[in-house]
Amino acid sequence: MFKIETSMTEKKKTDRRTLRTKHRLSQAMVGLVKEKRFDDITVQDLIDRADIGRATFYTHFRDKEDMLQKDWERFLDGLAAQINWENAGKTSFVPVVFLFAHLQDFHRFYQGLVRSRKAESSFRDGAAYLSRKLETALDARAKHKTAIPTSILATFLASELFVLLKWWLDQGMPYTPEQMDEIYHKLVTPAVQNYFAG
Repeated sequence: MFKIETSMTEKKKTDRRTLRTKHRLSQAMVGLVKEKRFDDITVQDLIDRADIGRATFYTHFRDKEDMLQKDWERFLDGLAAQINWENAGKTSFVPVVFLFAHLQDFHRFYQGLVRSRKAESSFRDGAAYLSRKLETALDARAKHKTAIPTSILATFLASELFVLLKWWLDQGMPYTPEQMDEIYHKLVTPAVQNYFAG
């Protein structure tokens, strides 16, 4: 019994340490992308800025590209977890405000990705990743054969979100995140209603 409790305590400490390390690396990446092109950033730059060891970095990531990708996917997992499927087709259900407000705070980081020619691929990969998460969630909720294939609706919902997000950022964020939430849901609600109507 004591050994189990000890190992569980050790695991929690390890998990907290891992989260702290990843958070520091994430902050380092954001800071560096604001300062210089992604191609010019080295793993050494990241570990120096995050104040961690090289071995620790490679315990979690293959390289800086892998780190950027996994960090983005972790953020999108959080976004997907906040989707309120009970409201789908009725009112706002995708946390657009959360996403847009977050990117509003990180606008200089986005500009750094644009300067580094990484924004397009990051958004494309993000849309594909989110689409897979949405497809799984929709499949679990479809009670009958639907007129719109699940994979098409999932792709539409994710792609529409990223198209609007990119437009909004590129235009200098002319509307509030709340207004963009309303616009997004006005665009996608008919498709969602058709999907659940069968």
